[in-house]
Amino acid sequence: MLIEEQEYLDFDNVLIKPKRSTLNSRKNVTLTRTFNTKNSKLEVEGIPIIAANMDSVGTFEMAKSLAQFQIFTAIHKFYEIEEWENFAKENPEILKYVFVTIGSSDTEIEKLQNILQKIPEIRMICVDIANGYSEHFLNQVKKVRALFPDKVLMAGNVVTYEITEELILSGVDIVKIGIGPGSVCTTRKMTGVGVPQLSATIECADAAHGLGGLVCTDGGCVNVGDISKAFGAGADFVMLGGMLSAHKESNGEIIFRNGEQFMAFYGMSSSKSMKKHYGKVNDYRASEGKEVLLPYRGEVKHTVQEILGGIRSTCTYVGADKLKHLPKRTTFIKVSRQINTVYNNFERT
Repeated sequence: MLIEEQEYLDFDNVLIKPKRSTLNSRKNVTLTRTFNTKNSKLEVEGIPIIAANMDSVGTFEMAKSLAQFQIFTAIHKFYEIEEWENFAKENPEILKYVFVTIGSSDTEIEKLQNILQKIPEIRMICVDIANGYSEHFLNQVKKVRALFPDKVLMAGNVVTYEITEELILSGVDIVKIGIGPGSVCTTRKMTGVGVPQLSATIECADAAHGLGGLVCTDGGCVNVGDISKAFGAGADFVMLGGMLSAHKESNGEIIFRNGEQFMAFYGMSSSKSMKKHYGKVNDYRASEGKEVLLPYRGEVKHTVQEILGGIRSTCTYVGADKLKHLPKRTTFIKVSRQINTVYNNFERT
């Protein structure tokens, strides 16, 4: 047993200190980035935000809407091959903004092979497993890289530098960072395992960049300011779940209560998800997610505009004319309180 004395921080433990800026307007900030991936050698260009591969977020409809902003979507793994074919046929221009998601089984690799054989224009793959420290995860990553040497490969989730380095050396281009920070994830409650997301992002980004790799921080962003903090901490991509949920593009059922509209949002390791997709919760495991009802938010484009506007504003406060300059312009200060909450219960919506 060991105890580390180092303090680990989350997004709500810090603020970004403003710096002198020559930017006169948010419109002068460039949010698009171009990445040259280490292992696939492919170029990825766009605004580096990714809709999470959750079945109420990473939908085809979400991908269509987000691609208009040059934002990416990790499509959830429960679509059938025929659905992929129809989507690709109708939307060939946005395939460069989507990831195909798989888990750890050989069956999912076979499905991935079928999808990419029929739709070779897809350029990006996401291998998504809750515990990125298991041996079978590393084996899965190596299999996928061997089968698809010319595809961008994102994989996770992990939270420490050693495994980040190992994944990149095993063929991963983008390492996905985060264990338990999500709004509908209960992993930390059920297992006691995790690392606060800001510190995990800083540590893993430093490790990845030293090898020419990239990282995507996944989970923990409660508000737009948290997205900016993630980028400031060195994240190349930021994956969003809850912030993009409960929209028209989520494909969820709208629930009416007391004259108001709501939509369900749940973790992919929740009982709701496991029963929906696998018919049961296996008796050797426990649910590590929860289900919540969120106010229905309409079309996602309005949320996206708020997100992009907020990030641009962050950049103007610190003098970063391009998003890629934000880490160099970021100084974090530890705080005991971020915002004044006195009138939170009086807000008009």
